[in-house]
This record gives sequence, structure tokens and C-alpha cells, in this order.
Amino acid sequence: MATSGEDFSQFDISVEEKDRLVAEVIRYVLFKTQQNSGCPIKRDELTQLITKNYRQWALPAFVINVAKEKLLSIFGYEMRELQRSRPSTNQGRSSQQSVPDAKSYVIISQLPAKVYKKYVEDANTSHLTGFTFVIISIVYLAGGKIQEEALWHHLRRLGLSESDESHPILGNIKQSLEALVQQRYLQKEKTNGPEGNTLFYELAERSLDGPISEKIKEYMSQVVQKDVTPAEVD
Repeated sequence: MATSGEDFSQFDISVEEKDRLVAEVIRYVLFKTQQNSGCPIKRDELTQLITKNYRQWALPAFVINVAKEKLLSIFGYEMRELQRSRPSTNQGRSSQQSVPDAKSYVIISQLPAKVYKKYVEDANTSHLTGFTFVIISIVYLAGGKIQEEALWHHLRRLGLSESDESHPILGNIKQSLEALVQQRYLQKEKTNGPEGNTLFYELAERSLDGPISEKIKEYMSQVVQKDVTPAEVD
């Protein structure tokens, strides 16, 4: 482990208690990720787990860092702090936009794709992964930001209606879209204009994350190449 005994020596707690705190943080992160469908976990939540019995100001950061190391080395998950993205413009923006805590975490698998697919991937949630990818791709092709009505226009062409509350696979379509906001794949922005309020969806920090962004670009380039390939002539 990269964290040395010298780093730990500043705290007046036993090694056993330190290990217990680390294990508690790991259990909390894994449980909350599963319970809340991958929604970010606020750093304050993890800090409260540690400070309920200890008051050393530097202890939470130490325990969280050790937990991050163990999550990666044992479970193959990177515990990544989200870099909060800002709307592309502040002009006429409504104050109703939902923004997560400045310091929050998500866990991202670093396992090889074949290993993840065989041992981790849940076939029962693969439809949500597909829905997420479709939404992000639509917004990405729109330049990273799209009006709500324009987004629903594209989704209706795919057979997904905003009025559908019992889709056979996705259930309530509006709620499925809202879940992507809670998970920080998208953020909502309401602007005030001459014709009234207009709601936009914009890519948020998880969609702008390097690996996800690169996968979208790669997929989009494959689609474009396929579309422009001349048909074979007999």
C-alpha cells in the first residue's frame, strides 16, 4: 500500500481501528452505489462515517485515500472524484438547476472488458446502459447541449415517448431520463428568453469523462464511416 506507517502515526488510533474505518468506507461506497443506481456519493457522507467517533481533522482524508487504494487493488474499482462541470452559458439561467456537492465520488471499473462482462456486468441492467449511451450520443452530436423538445423529438423517432410511463423495458421514460441527471451524465439548464422558459440538457461531468467521451467518439466515427461507404456494385 502506498500509504506509509509514518503517515498513519499522526493519528491516535490503533491499526485495527484504522482498518475498521477503511472497511466501513468501502462497504458504504459499494452499498450506496448499488442502492442508488450509481449516483455520486458526497464526500460529506464519508466524512461523517469517520468523524462520528473521531475529531482529528486530517483523519477523513487519510481514511478515504486508503479506501480508494483498496477499492482499486482488491475490487478493481477506481473511486473517482467528479470535477463539477458548469453550464456552457449563464445568460438567463434559472436558479433551479440541480448541482451535486462540489466533492463527490463515483466508482468506475478498471477491469479488462472481458473480465467485467463475464464476472461483473448485470444482464438485467444492460438496457439502462444502452439507453444512457443513446442519450449521451444524441446530446454529443448536438454539440454537447440540446433543447428538451429536440431531445424528445429524436427519442420519439426511436419509439420512446415522454408520456410513456410503462415502457416494457425502460418503464417510465421520463424517470429514466431524470436518472441520468441524478447520476451526473446530464445536467439541466433552464433559460429565460423572449418566448418564455426553455429547458436544455447538457453533458455533465460523467459524460465528459475521458474514457466515456473517447468511446462515444469512436462509436460515432464507426457509424459515420458505415453511412458514407459506397454500396458495392455488382
